[in-house]
Amino acid sequence: MTALMTPILRSGYMPARADSDPCREQDLGLFEVVVRDGAARIGRLHTLHGSLQTPALLPVVNPNLRTIEPREMWDRYGVDALITNSYVIWKHEKLKDEALSEGIHSLLDFPGVVMTDSGTFQSYVYGDVEVGVSEIVEFQRDIGVDIGTMLDVFGRPDMTRLELEECVQETARRAPESLAAVGDKMLLNGPIQGGTHQDLRAEAASLMGSAEEGGRGFSVHPLGGIVPLMEKQRYRDLFEALMAARSTTPSDRPIHMFGCGHPMLFPMAIALGADLFDSAAYAIFARDDRLLSPEGTIKLGSLTEWPVTSSALFGRTPGEVREMDEEERSVLLAHHNLEVTQTELAKCREAVREGRIWQLAERRSHVNPQLREAFLWVLDQLEEIPDEPSGEAALQILASTNPVRLGREDISDDVGSRPHILHLHALLSMRWRTPGSWWDGSDDNPERVVLIDSAPPPWRITALGAAMSALLENPRSVVMIPTPLGPIPYTMEDVSPWCHLECSDEIWLEPYDDEEILEGLEELGLQDLPLVRVTPTDIPDDERSSEVRDWLDRCSIVDKLSVLCAIPPLEACRLTGEMEVRRSNTDRIVNVLNDGQHILSPRLTDGGISLALEGASRLNSKTNPPALFGEQTLDSGSDHPGVPRVRLLEDAVPFVGRGRNVMHGYILGADPHLIPGQPCIVVDDGGRLVAHGTAITTPREMSQLSKGVAVRVREGALRGD
Repeated sequence: MTALMTPILRSGYMPARADSDPCREQDLGLFEVVVRDGAARIGRLHTLHGSLQTPALLPVVNPNLRTIEPREMWDRYGVDALITNSYVIWKHEKLKDEALSEGIHSLLDFPGVVMTDSGTFQSYVYGDVEVGVSEIVEFQRDIGVDIGTMLDVFGRPDMTRLELEECVQETARRAPESLAAVGDKMLLNGPIQGGTHQDLRAEAASLMGSAEEGGRGFSVHPLGGIVPLMEKQRYRDLFEALMAARSTTPSDRPIHMFGCGHPMLFPMAIALGADLFDSAAYAIFARDDRLLSPEGTIKLGSLTEWPVTSSALFGRTPGEVREMDEEERSVLLAHHNLEVTQTELAKCREAVREGRIWQLAERRSHVNPQLREAFLWVLDQLEEIPDEPSGEAALQILASTNPVRLGREDISDDVGSRPHILHLHALLSMRWRTPGSWWDGSDDNPERVVLIDSAPPPWRITALGAAMSALLENPRSVVMIPTPLGPIPYTMEDVSPWCHLECSDEIWLEPYDDEEILEGLEELGLQDLPLVRVTPTDIPDDERSSEVRDWLDRCSIVDKLSVLCAIPPLEACRLTGEMEVRRSNTDRIVNVLNDGQHILSPRLTDGGISLALEGASRLNSKTNPPALFGEQTLDSGSDHPGVPRVRLLEDAVPFVGRGRNVMHGYILGADPHLIPGQPCIVVDDGGRLVAHGTAITTPREMSQLSKGVAVRVREGALRGD
């Protein structure tokens, strides 16, 4: 055991893990979405050396200077992929010969996915490279690289627009030659240039996304030319470029942030759709006695204690580390930096699984002024939707975000700008309607708005009595509940995140100003009605109370069907015309029946709706299936176009009809208003019900992805066929 390795081994050395298995031949190059949270997604990219889980960092390995051995990255830190420079290997005669004879994986002693750069970055640093366009791709192919990179033209942000236009066009011109040289086993990166011009980034993404030669296209799209932006902390320009590129990049290709490796940037980049990162920062910063952390960069300097820690630093003080010789210290700090980087990525992936990536990005935005400025700019795009590529990306983010959430929602100054909350409020303002008839049988217009002040959730307990009393007093009352996000109808009282806002008691107990309330009422078209404010009361002792309660329950189902499932209110009323309910021990509705048939169930976890087979069948009254992908979809202009439907390829009908999930590659079309995480129904080419379930991906992804689950089926409709 060497002295250099002692501090690393003292904290426990991970045993060697098994080498990766190649993907199935038919899966090579395919990307699938496993979990999503808006634009953020956990995916799998299938390569000859395993399926790479994304988001992932590819540490840069210099074949001449290995601060951490690649095999140790694999065994100790769970690094599944790394990146090295094929141009450096090509220029170095000994490395070139060994790579050609033994292969890149043997040269690096790394069993996972190996990506290589082409020399483009060297052209940025040194001015030029000496290798040809097809020559460098062929070399990467011949040394067994999993994901190679074409020789694109680096677009510096200080270039003129004309120069950047030429970078975009020349890179696109080189694409066919590069793809022709790739062979049948290597995947190829198609970089997106364009500097800080949104339209050029969007154009470049479209050009590279559509490039094809011999039936082969690019598998990954790196965002090129961004290192100078990060070096100067121009984070707004960085995320502007990402959003512009994301607006036109095919959904079945990961976006790679070339040269981005600081953990501080991961949450925001992932929330905006980045899938892959690479960087040598873990080693470069270590050689400069700097430690990486999710909150920024820390100089070893005169530290007395560690403000951020890792297993590499455990058991040593800053003073002891400063006393090490330079090489030993840089290796130790590189281990720390890599561990912290991997840990932050794991935290980001878990946040995506929990539906909380935006909250993590929000917290990280406060650690750096430039990052905060960039975050606020992104919020402006989400709220204003400008007529630019970033506006199109913002629309995609909102449309792909499930509006209802499990778990608590932490309050902050930015809470109202979170994509899922913006989406939920947009659906509410667009689709919610006042009741068409009232509990007493009248069908006149509403006469007043009743706001129940000082009632903290759960509102089914704290506000029910006041709601019933208000309706008994005047049946034509629209009952509302004030929240920090604005007033909501009482009928949506158990929908999360509204009912799971994590905040102090004072926020619930102190009444809101009329001006704040009226702003929210205006969004719902209630601003002209008289406003009456009441406080919680007990459930009234009135013989009509049960009738009022039943009416409220039905309104709740109708409103959720309208807001979350796009079902016209009158159709939802017909569906629930003879509604009966089954309740839990806590008096919550668990099943809704009509004519004795189970039609749907309210989701107790988040307040959403789950259809039953009978309900899906009744809602599938239309005979015309969704338009085929590529066809022009007629826009009726309706706020309630009906429950979203997915049109299935005939070959998949027998399997899905028996309850199997809908897989990408077997979908002919999907309604454009389909929302991931919300109910949808699956129909055959003639519009006949095949199954119902929950959408996992967006209509755009359903049209482009060819692997993975598109709809998680709850029930098949053809079990008896």
